[in-house]
Amino acid sequence: MDLLDLYDRASAWTGSKIAGAKDKLDAETRCEEWKVRDVVNHLLHGHQMFQGAAKGEQLAPPQGTPPDLVSLDPAKQFEDGRRATLDAFRGAGDDKRRALGIAFADTLVHGSDIAHATGQDAKMPDDLAEAALGMVQGIPKEGAPGLFKPHVDVAESASAHEKLLGVTGRTP
Repeated sequence: MDLLDLYDRASAWTGSKIAGAKDKLDAETRCEEWKVRDVVNHLLHGHQMFQGAAKGEQLAPPQGTPPDLVSLDPAKQFEDGRRATLDAFRGAGDDKRRALGIAFADTLVHGSDIAHATGQDAKMPDDLAEAALGMVQGIPKEGAPGLFKPHVDVAESASAHEKLLGVTGRTP
């Protein structure tokens, strides 16, 4: 599994959802107490944290509301950040690339959150949802305070997209 490729494709998909949300940054999301603007801020802040992790800095889960980083052109801002993140991880050793797996799954799920909140097609590409699902399977059913809500049960026959949403505490 090539994490650079997964992150590249997932972040490009999420970037298209941010571009489609430019006039809807105040829409409510399924991320408790966060509007679209907050989710975009989280992703932009994540770029900074993950780029640091690629350089060997300690990666710690963000706490609380993300800093207000959104500019007048959040889609360009996100694109610049995703490219810088890809560049940072191209030179990183395998020991640091695990952080890229977290970035991949987080970016993909939040892209769906943005799309869902703004009336866009929120269905993640099947192969990306399947890969992300494999990375988050270890989340406890009761969730992880500050990171994930408790699992939402989905049918065994559900798609990888629906299962990923359920594991990350979202109702498909």
